Amino acid sequence: MESISYIDGEWIEGNPAIIGAMSHAAWLGSVVFDGARAFDGVTPDLDRHCKRAVASTLSMGMRSPVDAAKIQELALAGVAKFAPGTALYIRPTLFAESGLRLLAPDPESTRFVLTIWAAPMPPGVGFSAGLSSFRRPTPESAPTDAKAACHYPNGARAVNEAAARGFDNAVVMDVNGAVAEFATSNLFMVRDGVCLTPFPNGTFLNGITRQRVVNLLRNDGIDVVEAALRPKDLLEADEIFSSGNYGKVQPLTRYEDREIQPGPVYRRAQELYMDFAHSKT
Repeated sequence: MESISYIDGEWIEGNPAIIGAMSHAAWLGSVVFDGARAFDGVTPDLDRHCKRAVASTLSMGMRSPVDAAKIQELALAGVAKFAPGTALYIRPTLFAESGLRLLAPDPESTRFVLTIWAAPMPPGVGFSAGLSSFRRPTPESAPTDAKAACHYPNGARAVNEAAARGFDNAVVMDVNGAVAEFATSNLFMVRDGVCLTPFPNGTFLNGITRQRVVNLLRNDGIDVVEAALRPKDLLEADEIFSSGNYGKVQPLTRYEDREIQPGPVYRRAQELYMDFAHSKT
């Protein structure tokens, strides 16, 4: 079994159709989702991902028909349908079926689907990234506090631009030219033993894994500073790494024309995160 989806009270294998041609989500973009992971028999921070999915609906003018506790319960039931220890991606999705007025979704029409599929964890060999010309929006111009599908075309533009230059991913700035994040994950750098990460100014999601890594490193005695970073700071970094749900903690091995080796802070962050994850049995 590769994937299953929970829709309207039943589990369905494969890739079932869920949105119609007249659905509000199909043409006006009222879709939010979240992502969690299962691996080695653990589901770290699953509860927080479920809570964020529900919170994202409110930011988009929708209302989840299920609460976070129910989403978590269903997710654990779905994980149990796979072979023990299978690495899985867990994705609750919520979308509006109809509109209420002009462009607005009808909150009462919000539908829920939970999809779980086999997805091996990245091997941790590192990735490359280049600076993108595309920027993150401000909270006044987009629902930046929601994990909403409408943000991802802009991320795709950044990734495609980077790929055309030979990179795996992109570093994206905010409207003021400060480093915001990678196109698909949050960003950390290390300089002179200090771990720095962009200050969460509302232009990008303050990721659940990001928050976890910040706290783990600080509790381990490592100085973590949230700051307004500039692209030139990345050129002077001793280490750069990412945090995100899909790959958890991953090292950057090339930024623009600079080769960068995974360093001790990255390795400690990765170790601390996995220790935390495996403590949540």
